Amino acid sequence: MTTVCVTGASGFVGSRIVADLLEKGVTVRATVRDPSNTEKYGFLQELPGAQGKLTLHAGKLLEEGSFDEAMTGCDYAIHTASPYALDVKDPQRDLVDPAVEGTENVLKSAQKAGVKRVVVTSSMAAITDEPDSDRVLTEEDWNEKSSLERNPYYLSKAEAERAAWRFDEAHDDLEIVTINPYLVIGPSLTPSLNTSNKVFVDILGGEYPGVLSITWGIVDVRDVSQAHIKAMENKDASGRFICVDHTVGMDEVVTILKEKGYGEGYKLPKFDMACKAGDFAVRLLSYFQPGGTGSYLRTHIGRVPRFDSTKSKEVLGLEYTPVEKSIVDTVEDLERWGHLAQ
Repeated sequence: MTTVCVTGASGFVGSRIVADLLEKGVTVRATVRDPSNTEKYGFLQELPGAQGKLTLHAGKLLEEGSFDEAMTGCDYAIHTASPYALDVKDPQRDLVDPAVEGTENVLKSAQKAGVKRVVVTSSMAAITDEPDSDRVLTEEDWNEKSSLERNPYYLSKAEAERAAWRFDEAHDDLEIVTINPYLVIGPSLTPSLNTSNKVFVDILGGEYPGVLSITWGIVDVRDVSQAHIKAMENKDASGRFICVDHTVGMDEVVTILKEKGYGEGYKLPKFDMACKAGDFAVRLLSYFQPGGTGSYLRTHIGRVPRFDSTKSKEVLGLEYTPVEKSIVDTVEDLERWGHLAQ
């Protein structure tokens, strides 16, 4: 009888992990901000297998000890809770502090409760904030460039993961593994629109002036969930795991959506801006965007991410969902939730 604590259980990744654990018959102690808010978190109690197997507990990232109750009696923990936003008023307060202190507080509670292993949701943002088309990234790479002014969200993920590994070095009685996904997309179990799936809302809603030379590393949320669970269960899993196997450019996304019938009724970008002149224009216009969005554009336009996901396949046995299926399933799900306006 395995019991697992999942932090950030109402989030895009967290809720999928909860659902997959329940499907396996695992007992889940899930943390949310306010368990009494049934309107916001009630969908978790309606997941298949939740009755008698799922309990909700309060957990606040900046409150030391607030995860103690949820961790009690748990064999493992999966820590997904962390703020995700490109643009915030105060990056230190709104991104870095909750990410770093939240990770430390979760690990302290896990150790206190005698949890065997914690799987931490990190990000490719902790590996780089400026992909290099000529360099293949591995688990040995670290993001050394981000700051409060440059890609502050990326900084928060890098600093949070560093905090996890510092804790690991200082304590021998708790095993830590990190999962480092790229842009996570796919069908959502929660009605709220998540930041990563919003990319497709923007592409279909006319938010882009044209097809830009932006290339994303894309991974399906269902694969990310399995990566966490396999890293939890596999005694040979250790260290970091890059969790992504596909790159796709905006031009490819637009082509896939057109082929699937989304060309009519939506505002797909039509002009080809994937050229040197287009890249120059985007960089220039980026200075008129909010800080986080602007720095993201300047560090990603015209660049193609390259990475080695061999470790996740060989150690965790991951089989990645084809990128076209992930994109189509995402858009169909966005339609189902009413997030796409024609």
